[in-house]
Amino acid sequence: MALLAIGSLTGCGAPPELHKPAGLPTAAGSPRPSGPTGVPTGTPSTAPTAPPPATRSATPDPGLVATACRNGPTGQRVVQLLRGRASVLPDNVRVRVRTGPLCAGDWQYTVLEVTGHEELQVVTRGRPTALELVTAGTDVCTAEVRATGPAGIRTLACDPSPAVGPGA
Repeated sequence: MALLAIGSLTGCGAPPELHKPAGLPTAAGSPRPSGPTGVPTGTPSTAPTAPPPATRSATPDPGLVATACRNGPTGQRVVQLLRGRASVLPDNVRVRVRTGPLCAGDWQYTVLEVTGHEELQVVTRGRPTALELVTAGTDVCTAEVRATGPAGIRTLACDPSPAVGPGA
């Protein structure tokens, strides 16, 4: 009996989980597949991935920086406004546009050289066809510009800078 107990402990043959069910081909004489078995062929499936995180638009805030106005107004339109109903410039004075108009949002900033006078800074707003004068002078950093003007216009009108150029 002791031999019988030792024989059952040491085991004879392969464990039951390694036995092949009847009716399946044996490994002898047939190549073994290299990949997993039982996986359907065709397009491999992948686990669903999360959508990429939402990105902010590449378009910056139109009022953040003043840039050359693409759709107007022109410098001549600003001069016409100052000579017309605004009555800031007399007709007999020569004026040359030095800078601008530069646009930020629906506001514009222009610097004019006026013969015989100091440079004239001009802040306007509105559509090119319905331009409205906000302020004009040697110091255009008014309460209205500081309180309601877009950042790009406030920077030009209120921050001291030796030279103002396009894209400022």
